[in-house]
Amino acid sequence: MLTKKLPFILFVVSIFLFQGYNSVSASTSYKKLSEVEILKGVVKQGDTASSLLNKYLPLKTIYEINRLSSDIFSLTHIRKGQPYRIILKGEDLVGFVYEIDNEEKLVVQKENGIFSINQEPIKYDVDLEVVSATITSSLFEAVRKSGESSKLAQKLSDIFAWDIDFIRDIQPGDQFQILVEKRYRDAKFSGYGDIQAAFFTSNGTPYKAFLHKKSNGTSGYYDENGKSLQKAFLKAPMAFSRISSGFSPKRMHPILNEYRSHKGVDYAAPKGTPIKTVGDGVITEIGYNKSMGNYINIHHYNGYITSYYHMNKFVKGMKKKKKVRQGEMIGYVGMTGYATGNHLCFRMNKNGKMVDPLKYKSPPSNPIKPGEMDLFLAKIQKSSEIILSVHKLAATDKKEI
Repeated sequence: MLTKKLPFILFVVSIFLFQGYNSVSASTSYKKLSEVEILKGVVKQGDTASSLLNKYLPLKTIYEINRLSSDIFSLTHIRKGQPYRIILKGEDLVGFVYEIDNEEKLVVQKENGIFSINQEPIKYDVDLEVVSATITSSLFEAVRKSGESSKLAQKLSDIFAWDIDFIRDIQPGDQFQILVEKRYRDAKFSGYGDIQAAFFTSNGTPYKAFLHKKSNGTSGYYDENGKSLQKAFLKAPMAFSRISSGFSPKRMHPILNEYRSHKGVDYAAPKGTPIKTVGDGVITEIGYNKSMGNYINIHHYNGYITSYYHMNKFVKGMKKKKKVRQGEMIGYVGMTGYATGNHLCFRMNKNGKMVDPLKYKSPPSNPIKPGEMDLFLAKIQKSSEIILSVHKLAATDKKEI
């Protein structure tokens, strides 16, 4: 009896096993399709959006995404060294994230077969920390010895650039204390945010700066009385260089070997050092001159003209009638024209008369509005307490040692 029923039993078991196998296969397949996989990478030399995405999308779709994103950020502008993420659901690309810079990222998402494109801020974990040091040789060296990077030195020098000439004014024994945002991603340090407050003592003179966001949304640095640190002109067109020759009515020309007036200031610096415009203005002349080499003249709204000579090359996009903003890079140090070494010859002219840039005093910008002073004073009190408490603690620790 059992023998007769065996084929039927085997048939039923085989159906059961087949159904079970299909059930497992379907479950596995479903799991595979629903899993999200994130592929992380960094753009390499020669990479393009097409080369990064063509494994997952047809070229026609990539071109369409680029067309849609062109008003936000063109995919043709991706740069070597920038991180990106490709997000897959099964074998289907559902997202692409490209970091435009340290602040913004391009986010491409696919939902229901439709791509959406947005530019979003990069999120960081932010800690407020106090950094302090005493200068023995230069600001750059002091910041490095404190365990921080040169980028923090640049940020600090930019804040006080209107009041302190970091080429001439820095002396051994000068001190600084900074309350700065340190940014972290995945528990790793990812650079600096804003400096919230900074104290700097230069040659016995104390300077203070506090970051304040005005009611119109713009931010700037102010002293403890609410006066803006920003002025019409920066103290110098470069940071971390030295003055090789000053403004003089009579100077021996190093090439022509004869006495001539020197109506500017020479800043000696390595080839390629960035040069910044000291104030807002419009480029009135740009080109090459046999004696001055590659040069730029900038006309400023208050009757001043500043000139930058002997440049190695100009920053891309510099041209006649271009508007430039204070602190904007315009070129790089070189030794074109009549020059014996790499340097920048910087000149300042007011209403047709040459002015010594080292003696000029620039007027300040507008102070904080009376209606915003209470909020400002409350914030600077809190920032000052943090800096001073850390400073006192450090001094106590030194005494105990």
